[in-house]
This record gives sequence, C-alpha cells and structure tokens, in this order.
Amino acid sequence: MPPLDGSIQYLKGVGPSFAKKFEKLGITTVRDLLLHYPRRYIDYSKPYTVVSAPYDVDCCVRATVLQKEPDRRVRGGRVLTRVLAADDSGTLNLSWFNAPYAAQNLEIGETYYFEGRVGGTLTRREILHPLVRSQAQVAASPLLPVYGATEGLPSGRIARCVESALPAAADLPDPLPPELLTRYRMPPKSEAVRAIHAPHSTEEAAAARRRLIFEELYILQLGIFLLRSHGRRAAGAPMHPLDLEPFWRSLPYEPTGAQRRATQEITADLCRNTPMNRLLQGDVGSGKTLVAAAAIWYAAQNGWQSALLAPTEILARQHAATLADRLEPFGVNVTLLVGGMKAAERRIALAAIEDGRAGLVVGTHAVLTDKVVFKNLGLAIVDEQHRFGVRQRGVLVGKARSPHLLVMSATPIPRTLGLLLYGDLDISVLDELPPGRKPIKTWFITGRKRRDMYGYLDKQIEAGHQVYIVCPAIEENELDAGMKAVKQYYEDTACALLPHRRIDLLHGKLKPKEKEEIMQQFKEGELDVLVSTTVIEVGVDVPNATVMVIENAERFGLSALHQLRGRVGRGAADSCCILISDNENESVKERLHFLCHTADGFAVARYDLEHRGPGDFFGEAQHGLPTLHVADLVQDTRTLKVAQQEAKELLTRDPNLALPEHRELSDEVERLFATAGAMN
Repeated sequence: MPPLDGSIQYLKGVGPSFAKKFEKLGITTVRDLLLHYPRRYIDYSKPYTVVSAPYDVDCCVRATVLQKEPDRRVRGGRVLTRVLAADDSGTLNLSWFNAPYAAQNLEIGETYYFEGRVGGTLTRREILHPLVRSQAQVAASPLLPVYGATEGLPSGRIARCVESALPAAADLPDPLPPELLTRYRMPPKSEAVRAIHAPHSTEEAAAARRRLIFEELYILQLGIFLLRSHGRRAAGAPMHPLDLEPFWRSLPYEPTGAQRRATQEITADLCRNTPMNRLLQGDVGSGKTLVAAAAIWYAAQNGWQSALLAPTEILARQHAATLADRLEPFGVNVTLLVGGMKAAERRIALAAIEDGRAGLVVGTHAVLTDKVVFKNLGLAIVDEQHRFGVRQRGVLVGKARSPHLLVMSATPIPRTLGLLLYGDLDISVLDELPPGRKPIKTWFITGRKRRDMYGYLDKQIEAGHQVYIVCPAIEENELDAGMKAVKQYYEDTACALLPHRRIDLLHGKLKPKEKEEIMQQFKEGELDVLVSTTVIEVGVDVPNATVMVIENAERFGLSALHQLRGRVGRGAADSCCILISDNENESVKERLHFLCHTADGFAVARYDLEHRGPGDFFGEAQHGLPTLHVADLVQDTRTLKVAQQEAKELLTRDPNLALPEHRELSDEVERLFATAGAMN
C-alpha cells in the first residue's frame, strides 16, 4: 500500500494506464482518491418486486434466474446476451449487447439483485445492461457508491480502486478540534471517510457526509478569513473626504441612484482607517465601470495610484479606453499593461508605474508579475472577480501596504449567499439599469428552425446590424457529439448559410494578438458575424450588435446565458437573443423558457442556484473559491453558517493558526486553497 501522498499508480487495480486516466479527475495520490467521494448510492437494501418496479426509472429489482439463452448476433453485427429471471409477481428479461461475459457467472436457480432502468410491459418487464450483485455482496455492502467518472474510467472501476485504498484512511490526520467533534457529535475523519465510501446503512452514510461537509466548509471559512484578515488591522491608504460633484458633472449623462449610492459606500470606506474590502455587484449593463471610475478619481485626487485587473486582454483594453475618456481630463494618466505588449511598450509602462506617473494601471494577470512595482498603490480593483482565484487577488493587494480592495462581478449572487461566501467582505449592489436601455427579446428554438433563423440574421445584417453566434466547444468531442464545435460550425454552418457575409472565428486558443485583431474588426464594423466561444462573455461592448445566437444553450448555466445575452442591447436598435437546443429533457426546456421571460439577473441567479447548484451558477470559469469535494454552497447554507461562526471563534483565539494543535488545520487550509489560484 503506497503512503497517503504516494502515487495511486502503485495501488492494487490501478497501474500506469489507469493512473493517467485518474489524472483527468485531478486524482494523483492515495489521499486524492480517498477524498473523491461518491456522488450518490444505489440502495440494494430495499429492492422492488418485478411488477412493483417503477417504469423508466433506475431502480433495483430482486429476482431469481430461470434460464440463460445462447448468445445470438442481431442487426448491426451486435451480439445479444439474454437472461430470463422472475419472482412471484412476474418475469424480467435482462439483455446485454456486446457483453458476452455479463451473464457468465449467473447461476440458474440463484437469486440476484439487478439494477437499471426498467422498461417493457406491465406483465413482462425488462432491463437493458443491468448491474448485477449477488445476495452475499448485498449483505456485505447494501449501498453501492456511484462516483464521478471519466472516459475509460467508469464508476465501478473507481469503486474497486477506492476499496483497495480504504485501509489507508486510518492514516488520515483529523484537522477538526476534538471539542467540535464532541459538540456536534461527529465521527473522526478516518471513520467518516471509510463510512462515506462503504456505508453499512443510509444513516451511517448521512452521518459521514454531514461530518465531511462541516469540515470542508469550516476549512473554507478559515481560509477566507485568513486571506482577508491580512492587513485588516493596518491603516491602508489614508484618504480624506472629497466632493464628487466635479466628477459627476463631467459625465454626458446623469448617473443612476444606485451608482451614486454605491459610490458613496465605497468613498466612505476609502476614508476609514482600515482597508476597504468591498464587492460591487451589478447586473449586465448596470454601470459598474462608472462606479469604478468614480472610486479611481477619488483615489487620484487623494494622491494615490489605482490598479484594475481584468480577466482578458480584450476587456483590459476596453476598460483602458473607457477610463481614459473619463479620467484623463482630470490629469489621471491611464497605463495599459497586458501580456501581448511589445517589449519597448512594456518597459515604458513599468517605468511609469514605478515612478508614479501612471495614476491608473489597467491590465490582465501581467499586473501580478514581480516586475510590476507601484510607487503608491492605494486602490486595487478586480473586475469579473469570479474569474480570479483568491490568491491572485491577494498578490495584487500584496503589491502595496494594505491598499483598499474593490472586487466587481456581473454575476448576481443572492445577498445571503454572498455574505456567507465572502466572509467579512462588504457588498454594494447596483439594482438599477441606466435609462434608455431597451429590453432584449429572448427566444428559444430547436435546430429544425436554424435555417429560418439564418434568414432572419441575413435581414438584420442587411439593415446594417451585426450578429454574435456562440458555441460551447472549440473542437468536436467524441463523448459529446451533439455539441456544436465552434470551428466546424463556422465552416459548415455559418459560412454555408451566410455565403456573402463577412464572418470570422474567435476562440480562446487563438494568440492574444489574433483575438485582439478579430475583436477590433468586429467593433469597427468590418465583420458582420462573429462566431465565438464564451471568450466574448465579458467585456465586449459593440453597440451595433443586435443579435446573440447561442447554440447548445442547455450546456450553459442560466447566469452564463444571461451574461451572454447582455452583450447585445447596447445601442439604440431593438436587440434579441436566440437560444438553440434540441435537448428533450423537460427540466432543460423549462429552464430555457424561464430565461425567455426573465430579464432580472438576480432572479436568474436564484433559479440557477436552486436548480443546478453553484458549479453551473458560476459557469466553468473559476469563481475564486477552492474546489469543494462534498459540500454544496446552496444546499448546505445552514452548515455554512455554523462553520463560519466556529471559524470566527477559533481565529479570535489563534488568529494565524500558529498553535501546535492547529497544525493539521493550517495544512488543510493550504491544501484546499491550492485549488483556488487558477484564472480563466
């Protein structure tokens, strides 16, 4: 048995080939495998009779084998294996295609448990490709764990490997203080991990899961508090109160009440003797950038530099241009710093940042490198904060002595969840849209109407407008052939159905310079159609674009679809968003119809959270939090509140987890937050 941090390659049943497949799941060590918890269980303790088994539902049926038919070849060259089983209520046909060994170990006259989707008729039920377990297997382990799998690594194989690793669970250190285990009647870590993988009852599985959820949320909250407490007691960048009217008067339009209110909350923070830690939330088009501009102006008038971190080069360049228009009339020099710059441009920018001539630095992760040295950074702003890891925000803040931090997000988070997620971060909400913004019509169609839709797109282009078409993947995936690969879609569909229009392709695998050139062409009206992945989800402001088409819309969370929809409707013309999906699932259809009738981003976020969970809510992009193995930030909010309170109390006694008895806790915080540093 390899040690906890040893490679799973040397674990019985794994080997080099399966070790590579486990890597796709982020599993490289025995510890990783033990912490890869089951998603659900198949409960064999309460089997159905043949007739009582619910139709077209995965369930377990207990029946006795009556006969085994000889294998026979059927249409398509497939080999069919069939077995007839029965109980006192009726008969059950069991079928396997191209699985000659499936029925080999079944004995006539013996009783087994068959799990699968029941079909057939009321008097003659059938299950295709059932999972089979003997009575002895069920007696030993009535709950069969089902794991998140990947290509070539099914749940059953993972379960066998976990079984080999389970003895190592005894070596898992327990990070939770003993008084917490006693207070909340929780089992030790090693016992909980064994029980979640091989429970003897549903009650034991529930107790193990409850303990592991608490631990994960407790460590999450400790990490968030520790990261945010650094510098909390320091003075920050001291600023004095100023009248914002000169800035407001310079605008060509009147700011909304929400923008004024949020700005007042931010400037009040800037004048306190502790650094600001504030989240600015606002729906698509609510004007977060203007609030950021007001805060930057305020910092500049107080003699401090500001930095704005954006997730993409396209967005960074757009912010730099927009903010230069607002701030340079006041003498604030706006300097751009992105990865695609020439060496000479970069040297000039770095010098201006270091000697203080750059009043505002706008950039991508290039701003986080060691070569970037600020003269007096007072305000750090992170745009689209869910795309940055917690550590990356920490690196930006670490470039000065406790600067003020403002993080912005166009992904609306219900306030109660936001307060729990972001610990002691204050929250400002922009809940008004600027006047004059027209509502965006949203339609849901199937692929059968695609050709008609292209006729509509052609008319829009003829009228002088532009179109986005978004696909969820770059290349065809064998496992997901239904997804519209953006390259293939561009060649076979868009160019074929709009042969005389100017069309180009944008995706994340292009070089930054190529992306910038294509985006610039689209912004300047040199392209009619932009076929793209979600790289255009944030930061693209093209007032002339009036149609957003989203292929395979079921692949996106509602909040992501809402973000994409917000890329149009930025000009004077009527705009629309067209969702295309051939998915027959009723819940998918209901979700897409919901978006067609809802423009409120907070309502969209609530629906996404309730129906799909935080993974889909935040989209595939990193949302700045570590990857959680077992806890659900939506379903487990009560536990999250308790964990947050316990974490606060512990840190009042040991602010840096420096005491010897908290060494394991400190290590677990480090381990959990190692997953939080990625950036999209």
